[in-house]
Amino acid sequence: MSMRFTEIGQQLRAYRLESGLRAEEIAARLGVSRAALYRYEKGEVIKLDTIKRLAELLKISPLSLLGIGVEYYNRPIGYFERVRQIEETADQILQMFGAISYLTTSDAYDAALAEAFDEAADQAGGERLAMRSMAEQVLGILTARKRMYASRRPGIICMVSISSVQRLLETGIADGIAVSERVRRICRDVAVTEIENMATLMEAEPMGLQFGLLTNAEPSSAFKILRARDRVSLAINPFRPDTHPSAQTGVAMITGADEAIAAHQRVAEASWREAIKGPAGAARLRQLVNMAVPAL
Repeated sequence: MSMRFTEIGQQLRAYRLESGLRAEEIAARLGVSRAALYRYEKGEVIKLDTIKRLAELLKISPLSLLGIGVEYYNRPIGYFERVRQIEETADQILQMFGAISYLTTSDAYDAALAEAFDEAADQAGGERLAMRSMAEQVLGILTARKRMYASRRPGIICMVSISSVQRLLETGIADGIAVSERVRRICRDVAVTEIENMATLMEAEPMGLQFGLLTNAEPSSAFKILRARDRVSLAINPFRPDTHPSAQTGVAMITGADEAIAAHQRVAEASWREAIKGPAGAARLRQLVNMAVPAL
């Protein structure tokens, strides 16, 4: 039962961030202290009546807060927080689509992202403080995810598409953010560094880390399958970590439904069989880098 309350607390935190409400606002509307709300988030026993009132306040189903059914997130911050929580106990992460695996990126990636977010906020006028706050929250969650990976080292199988890698090399990270030419150069340089780093990892094939390069048409959606000892979660994600959270729209979904996981697993397995791996994949990535660098 204590494990269940821990899970409820984790989801409460993710949905609180998703709602955009401050902890003080939620606590006041529930008639509890902010400290009590934080205790709920840490796994303290919470009454079913309080769960019902929380769900009404956060505009979600009580079943979603209890971890039953599908979780929906229409803001990156809530989704990234929930993924962080699931990654804390995951032993294996299978990622499909995208140009990189965020957990394996360098510190330079985070530094460039922070600069791009800062410039986006500077151009926002009266929304500047709100955008800075939102960016700081998201960057904090992303950093926590990377720290977790460094300490736990869950296995990662990541499949990226050639077309997404080409776009990343052409535009750099944070391509949807209007930034100065100086920051754009940094973002392009970081993109090259990350793809070169991926090539090195593909060549070395370290234990617990595998990359595959997809040559066919891109999948219609990005997803992850996260496996822990006692659960499997499917996360379908429209949000990119290198786009400012205020500029992203979409609905992310997380579920433990067996049929959903099995369907996505079949897609991943078929793609993995066709993917270019190891030294051959590394050579192809370096070829893409060499084709893109002269244009930079």
